[in-house]
Amino acid sequence: MPGMQQMDSVRRKPFGEHLRFWRQHRRMSQLDLAGEAEISTRHLSFVETGRSAPSREMVLRLAERLDVPLRERNALLVAAGYAPMYRERSLDDPELQVAREAVQLILKSHEPYPALAVDRHWNLLAHNAMVPHLLARADPALLQGRVNVLRLSLHPRGLAPHIVNLGQWRHHLFERLRQQVQATGDPALVALQEELQAYPVPPGADDTRLEGELLGVAMPLRFRSASGAVLSFISTTTVFGTPVDVTLQELALETFFPADAQTAEALRALAR
Repeated sequence: MPGMQQMDSVRRKPFGEHLRFWRQHRRMSQLDLAGEAEISTRHLSFVETGRSAPSREMVLRLAERLDVPLRERNALLVAAGYAPMYRERSLDDPELQVAREAVQLILKSHEPYPALAVDRHWNLLAHNAMVPHLLARADPALLQGRVNVLRLSLHPRGLAPHIVNLGQWRHHLFERLRQQVQATGDPALVALQEELQAYPVPPGADDTRLEGELLGVAMPLRFRSASGAVLSFISTTTVFGTPVDVTLQELALETFFPADAQTAEALRALAR
């Protein structure tokens, strides 16, 4: 996995080097990419070395074949001398009102179960009324300013001491983060990953074996509430299906469902 400084330096390089980074990041040869983009290997080689300038259409075609995120497609366009194509606006921008209302509708309609929205770096953007019940015992310092959900989950003064199956949950989160780094090449995510891996692990919390009582279809989050009851959740992730805005592509909704009847009843009681 490339280091944060390496990936950050790639962003400042000419188009050809930027393209080569993404091709190698996707583990594709020039022959593979040329075949996918329906161009000659010779032409692709000239583009990578700077001997040939790509058209705007070619930049977008290569970016699509490499499954480059919208933010980085803009960077590729700029590196090639073209204007960025995809806009990035804050979620409270008036032009994103419909999307914002859709997010709020999903969060609200998911009650009495917890649901939240995060950006590409796992910073909390919005949540429903049930989420604060789960955060009540976290260090208030971790809830100030921009709250990072992964940091809050695994920090020793956050939710980590109250997660019963912390080892398995850590393994699950690190695997998701690894896949996200692989997909985006985002240096901020690499830094977050390194920070989280440096957190101390309580004795026994590094055991990632699946126990017999765990669900056979999904990894649950088992959380001990302030009352002492163990709440068991399974989660789903919702994203916008056809985003043409950088912010919307990078937004994800994490919705939690009760994994057993006791958790469902406990959440209904909290809601009341």
